[in-house]
Amino acid sequence: MTMQSFDKPAEIPAELDRWNWGAFLLNWIWGIGNNTYIALLMFVPFVNLVVIFVLGAKGSGWAWRNGTWRDAEHFRKVQRKWAIAGLLVWIGFVGIFGALLTTLPLIMRSSDAYQMAMHTITAEPTVTDAIGSDLKPGFWINGSIKVEAGGTGEAKLSIPIRGSKGSGTVTAHAIRFGGRWNMRLLVVTVDGVVKAPLVLINADNLRIPGAATGI
Repeated sequence: MTMQSFDKPAEIPAELDRWNWGAFLLNWIWGIGNNTYIALLMFVPFVNLVVIFVLGAKGSGWAWRNGTWRDAEHFRKVQRKWAIAGLLVWIGFVGIFGALLTTLPLIMRSSDAYQMAMHTITAEPTVTDAIGSDLKPGFWINGSIKVEAGGTGEAKLSIPIRGSKGSGTVTAHAIRFGGRWNMRLLVVTVDGVVKAPLVLINADNLRIPGAATGI
């Protein structure tokens, strides 16, 4: 079926000249689909921060001039589809991002390096005296765990902890060799009352500001 253009005015009718969510949400993708190549400015750093809003404000007018439409209703339906597609893409993106944020801490918690660090601090009296014997880790864990194909690896973790007596942060550094983790550094920094970090393991004799001799 051949698209036939109706006798449209050069300027977009006022009732169609609205914020274009498809252009705003899908920017350069929408631009290619609507023959509006100014949207490719989205690839220019810093400029893209402005272009995304310009597309939302001016997109309907540009699409009207650059496209071929059967009538005003056809234009309205097509732009509505772009808006829905943009919304679905962003919902999917936010969902994936949220899933990653939730999954990564769970993956770290399941690692042997994390389990080793938590087992050590919960068994150390100086830590439980400062934080409480009921200390528990926070959900958000910063850091990274890398394991190579040959079995070697490295873990750098920052674990928030909290108990009935206070809160703090566990800093852990472990290396993996021969399939086994070896904790090289384990320090607990207690918030508030206790000033000096509690050094549980310092296998490489690193200088830790404010710390006394290791435990």
